Amino acid sequence: MVEVELCRIVIDEAHKEQIIVFKEKSGSRTIPVVIGLNEAAAIRLQLNGFIPPRPLTHDLMRSLLEVLGAVLEKVVIDNLVDNTFHAKLYLKIGNDGARIVDARPSDSVALAVRMKSPIFVEEEVFDKLS
Repeated sequence: MVEVELCRIVIDEAHKEQIIVFKEKSGSRTIPVVIGLNEAAAIRLQLNGFIPPRPLTHDLMRSLLEVLGAVLEKVVIDNLVDNTFHAKLYLKIGNDGARIVDARPSDSVALAVRMKSPIFVEEEVFDKLS
């Protein structure tokens, strides 16, 4: 697994796409992931420090995890199938050990930026992009 950081959000108006770009923390490889408008907005709002008057979906998810005593240990982008990225949330709930939840990368990142959790990409995903 390779730790990555979100390095930019690109709005491609010509193709009507939003792209989040990850970069290796200790390298130069990047991964572009096309995401939805709502998820791009949720990520951007959090990064810009915007506090909504009422919780947005990813804020609600964070609150639920906190109330349940869960910690988002990490997000792992673990597969690329037919140009679609897959991700997993690694949750630590009390002393019960880790729980793994399947999720879209866009939702995973929106939650990770709220919970200040690290993001990783499996080496095999980098290989598929080469």
